[in-house]
Amino acid sequence: MELRVLQYFLAVAREQSISGAAESLHLSQPTLSRQLKELEEELGKQLMVRGSRRITLTEEGMLLRKRAEEIIDLVHKTESEIIDSDETITGDICIGSGETDGIRLLARAARALHDQYPQIQYHITSGDGPLVTEQLDKGLIDFGVLIGTPDLSKYDALPLPARDVWGVLMPAGCPLAQKAAVAPEDLWDKPLIVSRQKGADLTHWLRRSRSQLNIVATYNLIYNASLLVDEGLGYALTLDKLVNTTGSRLCFRPLTPRMDIGMYLVWKKYQVFSKAAEKFLEVLQSLPEFQPEG
Repeated sequence: MELRVLQYFLAVAREQSISGAAESLHLSQPTLSRQLKELEEELGKQLMVRGSRRITLTEEGMLLRKRAEEIIDLVHKTESEIIDSDETITGDICIGSGETDGIRLLARAARALHDQYPQIQYHITSGDGPLVTEQLDKGLIDFGVLIGTPDLSKYDALPLPARDVWGVLMPAGCPLAQKAAVAPEDLWDKPLIVSRQKGADLTHWLRRSRSQLNIVATYNLIYNASLLVDEGLGYALTLDKLVNTTGSRLCFRPLTPRMDIGMYLVWKKYQVFSKAAEKFLEVLQSLPEFQPEG
């Protein structure tokens, strides 16, 4: 399977037509059709359904599209790392992160590094822990920010000097908003919106099983969950500082007993960093927040 043919396949998937893809690739339609037919023969699977108006992908075609996009991205990333000269540091730094205010530490490192090496570009992917670790394992990102203790058998990890505090996002006018902090029993009869990833930890804090709670929705990113809260669907258990409640109809109250969690910057064991990624890690660890007090 040649990289060039994967690029042809992606062009057809994007344009949804042989003619449109051939034009964008500066190929003749017969040449492109032959390449796609040979690809299907090589894989032994039909990848496309050629309709009267447009081409659609089969289930195998959709899988190949996803993998081909990952392969092309990885090739471009590798090329960028290799062609960096010794005199100047350029290239891409790819970071995956869950939702946390701790990303500010990485932003400060990026800002400091930008002053020295303005040609470095940063690419941030937001997602939950499983998405971040999947991208790490595939080599699509250099670093991941994970909330909670990572799998140290697979990753090297740098503890970040920050902790996130759990609490409840709720309507500012509700009776519960009058309290300074929210106890487990305050939520036993409330409709709850909980994190898909951290739900088990929160049910332990609530001292109730999931079947005993009124869980009306789950989420993996808090922005959409905040809209559910704003529309009155329920109370969202989430981390502090992720939703700006200033001037909004929502407010945040921490949990009591307090529940907080640490975070880590992680990367694959035995990873060979690009010069840009290596310099980023060096600058990050030089920030004042990482220096011992006294």
